[in-house]
Amino acid sequence: MRAARALIGIDQRKLAELCGLSLPTIQRMEASDGVVRGNVDSLMKLVTALEAAGIELIGDNVPSTTGGRGVRLRPVPSTATG
Repeated sequence: MRAARALIGIDQRKLAELCGLSLPTIQRMEASDGVVRGNVDSLMKLVTALEAAGIELIGDNVPSTTGGRGVRLRPVPSTATG
């Protein structure tokens, strides 16, 4: 979560606003050791907000430069103008 926030330049408070979650919830989730812990609804809100902000979550065994889990910014699609 910390890496994702750093990539898009936001703090925990802004992430809480984007997710519609409380700041203490974000703090608890980010303090999780290893896997982010939270209820399914909160995790889905978090994932949706991060993806909407341009974060691509990388799962195990998904092609990445290192082969592990992580985050990266998705390429911004070019817009065709006429």
